[in-house]
Amino acid sequence: MFGDLMGMMGKLKETQQKIEETKKRLDTVLVDEQSSDGLLKVTLTANRKIKSIDIDESLLEDKEQLEDYLILVLNKAIEKATNVNEAELGAVAKDGMPNIPGMDMFK
Repeated sequence: MFGDLMGMMGKLKETQQKIEETKKRLDTVLVDEQSSDGLLKVTLTANRKIKSIDIDESLLEDKEQLEDYLILVLNKAIEKATNVNEAELGAVAKDGMPNIPGMDMFK
């Protein structure tokens, strides 16, 4: 019984380390999104940090339109990055979970 507990603790620690490594790797995974007309482009990491924003000159003439574009495109990019992030971290966490009776909700 005690050996099982030590084994589980070791597995949890290993999983925690893998999660940290995955988070670091997700800083290098880039997610691109753009408006349907291509006038605004953004790049985020899978950890949802903005890396670049490219704004077409024509959008600089209309503040409200630019704001609308930024909100729309950034939200789409954040959603896409979140999906990548959750899928990657979820896979690591699920793979690393020890088999604890009654704790199979992560499977």
